[in-house]
Amino acid sequence: MAVVRLESLTKRFGNVVAVNNLSLEVKDGEFVSFLGPSGCGKTTTLRMIAGVERPTDGKIYIDDVVVNDLPSKDRDIAMVFQFYVMYPAMKVFDQIAFPLKMRGASKDEIKKSVREVATILGIDHLLNFPVGGLTMGERQRIELARAMVRRPKLYLLDEPLTNLDAKLRARMRGELKRLIKTLGTTTIYVTHDQLEAISMADRIAVMTLGSLQQYDTPENMYDHPKNLFVAGFIGTPAINFVDCSFVEKDGRGFLDAGEFLYDITEFRENVAKDSTSPELILGIRPEHISVNKQRTGENSIEAQVNVVEPTGNRTIVRMSVGKHPMVANTGVLAISPDEKVWISFDRTKIHIFDKKTERTII
Repeated sequence: MAVVRLESLTKRFGNVVAVNNLSLEVKDGEFVSFLGPSGCGKTTTLRMIAGVERPTDGKIYIDDVVVNDLPSKDRDIAMVFQFYVMYPAMKVFDQIAFPLKMRGASKDEIKKSVREVATILGIDHLLNFPVGGLTMGERQRIELARAMVRRPKLYLLDEPLTNLDAKLRARMRGELKRLIKTLGTTTIYVTHDQLEAISMADRIAVMTLGSLQQYDTPENMYDHPKNLFVAGFIGTPAINFVDCSFVEKDGRGFLDAGEFLYDITEFRENVAKDSTSPELILGIRPEHISVNKQRTGENSIEAQVNVVEPTGNRTIVRMSVGKHPMVANTGVLAISPDEKVWISFDRTKIHIFDKKTERTII
């Protein structure tokens, strides 16, 4: 296993800054996911750790050793790419054994190691078959087996599940997480799929435009996002954002969204201290909105239902509050499009962001 530390890591391609002053540490045996949209710098970061790309500035440490100038082959890592590189006519056994043969391992060691890792991954019955006739799921397991077989101290996985269909991806998420935890090997996993990151990783590094936005556990990132980008990128359906301004009236504090006033008196000191201007953004996740046919309190807000999406034991309700779209994820509810309803927010779960800096205030 390994500890990975990045210090002020930067990568430029001409005038383009792909990774900008990135610093973080991956603990020994930890499963960390780099998450972000395409072009955010996550794969470039992985390739620098792997030794495929050379940093422009900064340092990469693996177990307190600076590896910037160390060739990939000497870093004791295994990398699994999004696109599998295999010889269709080669048997599965030989595909998995290839890294050991390159290292000059004995035939007995190769046979033992290949069978051991193939059994763990449930592909031992395929060892004598050529790869060409296998499914994408079986090929994905073979790629993992080839990475695992020499027991490196660090796994680097670059969107390994992208080419699988939705059902197989869901199954492989669970299998891969179980496998990595069983091995206890430090793992860095790149993905643009927030569900993969949240369900698999111990910690997540959310990136955009080459910069680290937040590095935290999935739970903290979901409940306590540091800024507007993180709040909007994590969660399905996505969080609701409402532009508003802070006003005071009769000794109380409100968010004025035009169509409604929302009382935030208990938070006004935080708003006054941490905001750069009265212009704010209210954030509330769909599952923290309750929908009722009657008004339930002073902070209830009238809304018009646009679309109702039953999903079994939950209902997605898409609404309008004047010009503001709003989505709720609630229990089974008997309502129809164009119906008027009253919504209320879980006051312990609201988020307030500074509109100028996009930083979280509440």
